[in-house]
Amino acid sequence: MQIDIINFDGKAVGKAELQDSIFGVEPRADILHRVVTWQRAKSRAGTHAVKTVSDVAGSGRKAFKQKKTGNARQGERYNVHMRGGGVVHGPIVRDHAIDLPKKIRSLGLKMALSSKVKEGSLIVIDSEKLKAAKTGAFAKQLKKLNIASALFVGADALDENFKKSAANIENVDVLPTIGLNVLDILKHEKLVLTADAVKAVEARLA
Repeated sequence: MQIDIINFDGKAVGKAELQDSIFGVEPRADILHRVVTWQRAKSRAGTHAVKTVSDVAGSGRKAFKQKKTGNARQGERYNVHMRGGGVVHGPIVRDHAIDLPKKIRSLGLKMALSSKVKEGSLIVIDSEKLKAAKTGAFAKQLKKLNIASALFVGADALDENFKKSAANIENVDVLPTIGLNVLDILKHEKLVLTADAVKAVEARLA
């Protein structure tokens, strides 16, 4: 399939040929859900933890004598039912990552790209390079293109002026091709690829 290549003024400057095997796949909600779940689980730090009985510092001395205190008998001061004691069944440091075959991950990315094509939300620009790093000027160009929420994807090395201009604009993110992922594609209304990024994506998923 073919799609127009435009510049930041919205004028067509050429055509890009998109591979049907990558941009023409029928999206499936179950595959996309599996990939997003895998991605979000992998991004969790898993550093949450509490102190168990063995972690709480303290003496093994009996809390108070066994009889004639009017209280129920107690052992160590750091038992789970004592104030300041250990926590039972609390979170521990662990890895939340789950396994997902590479074929499913690759298929999910193809489906995410194809969903944007199907919605008419894929835009291909000739280049992301800007003459100067000016957020205000870049925001005006986005308004011309009717872009309120977008993920911009460039080739290997992104233009520094472009990255700085987009950094403070709400709902606009910038990634190199290697960082392209399903979650970021789906959470933005538009997907904007440079002409070089289209070739890099096709080479990555071929």
